[in-house]
Amino acid sequence: MAQVIIMPKFGNMVERSVIVSWHVNVGDIIQKGDILCEVETDKATLKVESTASGILLARFFEENDSVPVLSNLALIGQTAETSHTHLI
Repeated sequence: MAQVIIMPKFGNMVERSVIVSWHVNVGDIIQKGDILCEVETDKATLKVESTASGILLARFFEENDSVPVLSNLALIGQTAETSHTHLI
């Protein structure tokens, strides 16, 4: 079953983070703990780790997008699954 990766909340006052760069592309194999992307808050640039292993099926945002915390960021699953479960 596909797992949604959410934008973490990096602090009590952080409401949004901007995606600086993606480290993986759709179709790439990823392991739990691998870096998905780097994001920037108003105070720091941080790395977002994958909380699941599998294949990156979808990225719901692109570089330079401002993403609200706890929003669906990416979808990781297996090759037989589809990315039509776009849950923003």
